[in-house]
Amino acid sequence: MDPFSQLILAISVASFFTFQWLFHSVSPWVSARVSAGFLRLSHKQRIEWNSRTVSTFHALVVGLFCLYILLFDDAVNQDPVWGDPTLVKINVGITTGYLISDLLLIFYYWKAIGDKFFVIHHLAALYAYYYVLGQGMLPYFANFRLLAEFSTPCVNQRWFFEVLGYPKSSKPNIANGVMMAAIFFLVRIAVMPVYYSRMYAVYGTEAFYKVSWGGRSAWIFSSFCLDVMNVMWMHKIARGCYKVLRSGRQRKAETQENGKTK
Repeated sequence: MDPFSQLILAISVASFFTFQWLFHSVSPWVSARVSAGFLRLSHKQRIEWNSRTVSTFHALVVGLFCLYILLFDDAVNQDPVWGDPTLVKINVGITTGYLISDLLLIFYYWKAIGDKFFVIHHLAALYAYYYVLGQGMLPYFANFRLLAEFSTPCVNQRWFFEVLGYPKSSKPNIANGVMMAAIFFLVRIAVMPVYYSRMYAVYGTEAFYKVSWGGRSAWIFSSFCLDVMNVMWMHKIARGCYKVLRSGRQRKAETQENGKTK
């Protein structure tokens, strides 16, 4: 194993233990001091709270790194299949450690946070990232996928508001709901044409055929698998956002009507 591969392996292992530490120690300690409501949660709710706190931290770190690569890494942008994957491997290494850590927690605390769709999502991503880390192929597409992490903080914040007892029609909840739907659409749905147009552009080229059959299968299969789930989640988020906005308007109308009556 060459020195850089050893470094990526070390990053993945360090990432795994860091996210385990954040889940078991940092999140409970910080949450108890930042939010009084955390201490009133049930055991299962605290497990999910800590899981989502770690998820938000991972999303911000990896999402910002991903954006930097998309904007400034010319080697990857010019050659999306075989461009220099150095920075992408570091970012994917961090994510790999997180995904394995989260899978372990999901299985261990299945009654609290078990979700078959998350298991499928994590396994599909790990399957594809194996080829990125092992063979350095498809760095642009692997990194592009990490844009989706920008939607995670708002999704988690929605759950935090819910478990803390914020009414769905409250202003913080409505603002977060609208932001969540908008960001989720932008980074997971609206970018699909860009992603698949780049995929189509390299299909059939010499660079494409240099990718092993397993690599191509992982790339295409995981992309479709993840995007099917993204569309399903977008549908649920859009419906939820619509219901919240509608209830907010109805409540406002009722308040105005009561004011006129008085």
